[in-house]
Amino acid sequence: MRNDCEAENKFIMNGNEMITQELCKELDMKDGEMQEFQVQGQSILLVRNNGIFSAVGNKCSHYGAPLSKGVLIGDRVRCPWHGACFNVKNGDIEEFPGLDSLPCFKIKVENGNVCIVTSKMALESAKRVKSMSSHSAGDRSTVVMIGTGPAALVCAETLRQEGYTGRIVLVTREKHVPYDRTKLSKAMNAKAVDIYLRPVEFYKEHDLEVWTEKQAVSINTDEAKVKFKDGSFLQYSQLLIATGSRPRELKCPGATLQNVFYLRSPEDANAISEAATGKNVVIMGSSFIGMEVAAFLADKASSVSVIGKSDVPFQHVLGTQIGEVAMKLLKESGVNFYMRTEAREIRESDGQVKEVILRNGIQIPADVVVAGIGVTPVSNFLKGSRIAMDAKGAIYADQFMRTSVPDIFAAGDVVSFPLAMMDGHRANIGHWQMAHAHGRIAAFNMLNKQEPVNSVPFFWTSLLGKSIRYAGFGEGYTEIVMKGTLEDLKFLAFYLKDDMVVAVSSMNYDPIVSQVAEVIFTGKRITKKDVLAEDFIDIIAKL
Repeated sequence: MRNDCEAENKFIMNGNEMITQELCKELDMKDGEMQEFQVQGQSILLVRNNGIFSAVGNKCSHYGAPLSKGVLIGDRVRCPWHGACFNVKNGDIEEFPGLDSLPCFKIKVENGNVCIVTSKMALESAKRVKSMSSHSAGDRSTVVMIGTGPAALVCAETLRQEGYTGRIVLVTREKHVPYDRTKLSKAMNAKAVDIYLRPVEFYKEHDLEVWTEKQAVSINTDEAKVKFKDGSFLQYSQLLIATGSRPRELKCPGATLQNVFYLRSPEDANAISEAATGKNVVIMGSSFIGMEVAAFLADKASSVSVIGKSDVPFQHVLGTQIGEVAMKLLKESGVNFYMRTEAREIRESDGQVKEVILRNGIQIPADVVVAGIGVTPVSNFLKGSRIAMDAKGAIYADQFMRTSVPDIFAAGDVVSFPLAMMDGHRANIGHWQMAHAHGRIAAFNMLNKQEPVNSVPFFWTSLLGKSIRYAGFGEGYTEIVMKGTLEDLKFLAFYLKDDMVVAVSSMNYDPIVSQVAEVIFTGKRITKKDVLAEDFIDIIAKL
């Protein structure tokens, strides 16, 4: 193909090879269209919008999904896998999960040819960290963050990206800098350092202090001080509470025996993986965590048994039919299920787990027990403070992530906040993606930028190489409309309330979940009539 951008085609500048390559003809792409191109072996996403061409990296900065398979609305592309969104004009991340933005490339249109003008070095960078400010000695303010999950990390990075020059201190009771907690149940034998969200050096480079093995025990809101278990204090100008949630404890006899495990840290995951190998494992609870643990251990343990109160796993959130599919998948890998029951007792031999006795008297051999019966907000250290919480311990936050006390913000699993897609209905949502969004919004409002939280909940689970994606908020749904074929593991489920879609889940039906999330984000409605139509995918795409 002749290249009419040839005048700039390949030269060396400061040792960095510059590259100009024709991607397509101007008439090859319509407005609102995106295409993937290969440039020097790297995947590039080209977009045309309002007659203007722009190009960014094609791999989502979260897990590398091809954005060309996602959803484009205006200048925003949404990842088909986990819902992260990027601005196609500058590559900036605008919705989560993930931390990094995309590389952005110069596009020239000459004589009807669309050409990319870039460098070899730029092409080889799949991700881009936005520029950040540093701590200035003249700025005496301090932002303290209790907790080091994605809410705190995104808040800290956003503050630096927006020019904050005060001191930033992230505090955790754990031994680690922020890590990808979603992998704990999916890759239980992973080393902690392999799932760190940022390398240790990153924090020093951007003047972010991380205090590990430091537990907050109380907050004096009158004096703006955090007290720690070791007796020390830390003064704050602004505070973010992002302590997340902890596993609910088992109450049955034998719950404190050796080899009864809870999963919250890399150490927990590693210990379960090691103890379970070649042994009889019983998992209490058929939640997402419990099912992912069962899937991971299915080919490693001698036996895996799941105990659940509902008829099928995921029943409350995803519905009976999808729960049956998940259960069938795991049964085919040898996992045993005991549903509509619960443990009456964990029996021991020499202080260790021997068997689990069900309410109906059934005895299940057990060397290892893993509890996955839900979580509760980590907020007990706030008792006696002026920070308002609900009956379950979730901190009340407004749409700006502000608590009831000035200069104190809260984000992530620990908060109850007004959900935009539900007209401000309060929700406590324990999603990895939502925690990122909360952190970003908290940072903006610490800087008085008055930015409300407007994210659409998005989560996923993986079982034996099969992923279920979910977007929306289906609490209280009254009907499910199924599409596709459950037997072929290619299906969609639309959750309806008052004949309106409030959530969607899918397997092997990308990018429909991202498409629905984007429709909900824009404030439009998908009706029961829309999803019952034969051309429902086209209808949703046009909304």
